Amino acid sequence: MPKYIFIAGGVMSGVGKGAACASIGRILKGHGYRVTAIKIDPYINVDAGTMNPVEHGEVFVTTDGDETDQDIGNYERFLDEDITAVNYMTTGRVYQTVINRERNLEYGGKTVEVVPHVPEEVIRRIKAAQRHAKADIVMIEIGGTVGEYQNILFLEAARMMRLAAPKDVLVALVSYLPIPSKTGEMKTKPTQYAVRTLNGAGIQPDFILARAERPLDEPRRRKLAVFCNVVEEAIISAPDVDSIYEIPINYEREELGRKILKRLGLRSKRHDLKDWRKMVANIHNAKRPVRIGIVGKYFASGEFTLSDAYLSVIEAVKHAAWEQHAKPVIEWLSAEEYEHNSKALKQLSKYDGIIIPGGFGTRGIEGKIAAIRYCREKKIPYFGLCYGMQLATVEFARHVAGIKRAHTTEIEPDGPEPVIHIMPEQEALLRQKKFGGSMRLGAYRCVLAPGTISRRTYGQTEISERHRHRFEFNNAYRERLREVGLVIAGTSPDGLLVEIIELKNHPFFVGVQFHPEFRSRPLTPHPLFRAFVKAAMKR
Repeated sequence: MPKYIFIAGGVMSGVGKGAACASIGRILKGHGYRVTAIKIDPYINVDAGTMNPVEHGEVFVTTDGDETDQDIGNYERFLDEDITAVNYMTTGRVYQTVINRERNLEYGGKTVEVVPHVPEEVIRRIKAAQRHAKADIVMIEIGGTVGEYQNILFLEAARMMRLAAPKDVLVALVSYLPIPSKTGEMKTKPTQYAVRTLNGAGIQPDFILARAERPLDEPRRRKLAVFCNVVEEAIISAPDVDSIYEIPINYEREELGRKILKRLGLRSKRHDLKDWRKMVANIHNAKRPVRIGIVGKYFASGEFTLSDAYLSVIEAVKHAAWEQHAKPVIEWLSAEEYEHNSKALKQLSKYDGIIIPGGFGTRGIEGKIAAIRYCREKKIPYFGLCYGMQLATVEFARHVAGIKRAHTTEIEPDGPEPVIHIMPEQEALLRQKKFGGSMRLGAYRCVLAPGTISRRTYGQTEISERHRHRFEFNNAYRERLREVGLVIAGTSPDGLLVEIIELKNHPFFVGVQFHPEFRSRPLTPHPLFRAFVKAAMKR
C-alpha cells in the first residue's frame, strides 16, 4: 500500500512547509523509496497564473504547461524530478471539478454537498497523483495555516484518509516558535494552540517540526511533548539555516527519515545522501564572490522586499555559482530608478553580470531597456529571460539597427515598429477575454544554430524548455536585425519562432524566450546559467 504524509502549518504562513515537504521527500528518496509531492493551495483561483507576483510570489510552470505555486519548483529541485499538473490543486480547481461532475450526472442524482464530496474529490486527486508517479510515498503540503477557514476541507480529506488507513497516513505540523527580543525566551504556547486547533479538525500530529531562529532545547522539547501529546523523539528541531538545501541534513541529524519510516511500518532500503551532502559542502566552502544584479519590478512589497517573485531565477544562479565554488551575491535593482535617473546606470558596472527576468506590463520598461543598452555597450555579461529577451531585441533594434520607434505591441499596441508582437493565436484568446491558463505554456522544442554560445553550452542540437508568454519576435524584422549583427541562435523546429538571440564580440549576451530557471536543479545546474556565471566570474 502507498503511504501518505500530510504537511500542515501552524502559527503563521511562510514558516517553511514547502521546504520541509521537499526535504522530507529528498530524505525518503535517499532511503530508496519512490516519492512524489503534491501542493494544495486554498485559493478559489483555478491556478496561480492570474495571481500578482508581489502578493503570491513566483508562478512556476510545469513541463505540461500548468501554472502552479512556487513550492512545486522546490519539489522539482529537491526530488530532481519533473512534477506535472496532476500534483497541483487549488480550492477553485477542486470545486470546478465537483460542479462539472454534478452537471454531468456523475453523482447519480445524489444531493452534492461540501462534505463529503469536496474532500472526496481531494482524495481522488491525491490518489491519481500517486498512480501517475507510481510512488511509494506521497508528500502532501496543505497551504495556509491551521485554523484558517480556507483549508479546513483539505484537513478533512487528511482526516478521512487517516480514518480509512491509519497505518498508511502520517501528519506533520510545521510550527513556529517565536523568541521575543525583550524576553529572549523561546515560546511554545503558539504551537500548543496550533496543535489544539489541528485537534479540533480531528487530527493529531505525529511529528512537530519546530521552526525557530535557534535550535530547540530540551526544556522546550519536553514542554511540547507534554502539552501537544507528541512523543519527544517526534519533535524535530528546525532552526533557521543559510540555505534551504541544508534542511535535509539538519533533519537527518535527528534521524527524521528513520523515524518516519518506522511510523509507517517501512524499512530503509539504503541510506544515500552522498551527492546532497557534497553539494551542501560546496555551499559552505564557496568563498569567491560573484555579484549578480537582477533588474526587476516585483521586489517592492510595502516596506519589504519580496524576492519570491523571482525565486527560480535566484536559485538557478546559486546552483551555477556553487558548482563553480563561487559565492553568489545577488542584489535587486529597480528598473524604475533607471527611468528617472540615467546616472544611476553607472552602478551596473560594479556587478559581474546582469539578469532581466520575465514579467509583464509597462512599469519600469524604459529602465530595463536602458540597463540592457548599458550592458551591451560596457561588455557586462547579460542574460535576458522571456521579457528580458524581448526587450533586448527592442534595445538592439533601436540603438544598433536604427529603428528608433521599435517596441513591443504589449506596450504599444498600434506602434509603428513592432519588433515584438503578439502571437496570432494569443490575440484571438485575448479578444475572447480568455486570460487564465491561455498563454504559450509548458515545454517546447528548440533547435540550436551551429557556432553559437547556446549550441556550445548545451552540447546538443535540440533542446526542450518551458515557456510562459503571449508575445514573440516579429519575423518581419528578422533579416534586418540579423544583417546588423543580431544572432538568431535558436528557433522552433519549423524555424518560425525565434527562441534565442545572442551577440558576438561580447563576453556573454544571451536572451531566451523561454524560462531556463525552471529546469535548474542544485545537483544539475542549468547549462545557460552555468555559462552566464562563468562569464561573470571572468569579469
